[in-house]
Amino acid sequence: MRPKTIAVIIVAAGKGERAAATGIPDPKQYRTIGGKPVLTRTIAAFLAVPEVTQIVTIIHPDHGDRYAALGLKDDRLLPPVVGGASRQASVLAGLKALAPARPDLVLIQDAARPFASARLIGDVIGALSQSEGALPTLPVTDTIKRSLDGTQVSTTEDRNQLFAAQTPQGFRFGQIFSAHMRAATVPRQFTDDAEIAEWAGLRVAMVAGERSNIKITHPDDFAHAERILTGDLAMETRIGTGFDVHSFEPGDHVWLGGVRIPYKFKLNGHSDSDVALHALTDAIYGAIGAGDIGVHFPPSDMQWKGAASTLFLKHAGELVAKASGRIVNLDVTIVCEGPKIAPHVPAMRTVIAETLGIASSRIAVKATTSEKLGFTGREEGIVAMASASIEVPRVD
Repeated sequence: MRPKTIAVIIVAAGKGERAAATGIPDPKQYRTIGGKPVLTRTIAAFLAVPEVTQIVTIIHPDHGDRYAALGLKDDRLLPPVVGGASRQASVLAGLKALAPARPDLVLIQDAARPFASARLIGDVIGALSQSEGALPTLPVTDTIKRSLDGTQVSTTEDRNQLFAAQTPQGFRFGQIFSAHMRAATVPRQFTDDAEIAEWAGLRVAMVAGERSNIKITHPDDFAHAERILTGDLAMETRIGTGFDVHSFEPGDHVWLGGVRIPYKFKLNGHSDSDVALHALTDAIYGAIGAGDIGVHFPPSDMQWKGAASTLFLKHAGELVAKASGRIVNLDVTIVCEGPKIAPHVPAMRTVIAETLGIASSRIAVKATTSEKLGFTGREEGIVAMASASIEVPRVD
């Protein structure tokens, strides 16, 4: 079976009047976010998908110079097409431009949605193997009221049956082209291409949309878009804490923070009993909701007898990376009467940094005594407490 040809229509024919800001004449699709025009980012999102074979952009008749100034160059980019007086007419112009090539599938994308991910685009394409149309949607979370006159509530809608539509919307080319041609002959304006498909009797599937796939419509949407680019909305910070204690037993050294320190005792435990790294490892696990050391490295498993605790710490760091997270900072406090910790702090920070692949400036190691009080004051053992601050992708 030959590979499918997949065309994309980018609808950029509007003047962007609702997003116009005082003193800024550029239509929204040509304004910049993060230093790049919105339209450039939208087109780039589809050029990044290898399955896409051609892209046509629909522009306003007055925007030829603006589009040319973008300087876009790619073999898959067709010359821009002038759009019509409505979005529906503009999409039809794009379909007519693609008709000689007769692609198998077509994706239709609003130029003002610059953040469609490769995953989202791929999901829409994938859904077309089973359905005649597909679009990303998000569940409606607000309570929706219906009003007949705009002043009084008539009824409350069942939001469990309501979904907000996004683009790209995908279709089998021949079917959506035929549906658009028919729709152009009736005295009705359709709000999106999925509505035309529904009206024409095509089956339209829903795939999971993305909160970051916003449509830039109003002036404050540009600030929203900038925050998405800088990660303020893409990531969230989580805090984990860890606590560990080990008693002393006869010996001549202790392991603390991955450093071997000569001492009159050693710490009792299944592994190397590095109380500082154990607390720190548990703090990282806690920040990403991954249990504790005992879950991943049970003391009943003899393979961890005498194991270096850097193995546990490295595993926690690998789980952060697997979750697409980032360690922001780590803080460890060691409570003991001895040994002296301060001379070894730089070495501890270095070991921790190298184990996790982060800068030592993100790591704090501190020590204190319990003023001769309690079991640490009686030199019966050592306590360590730790906290971990980690950024992970936001989950709504």
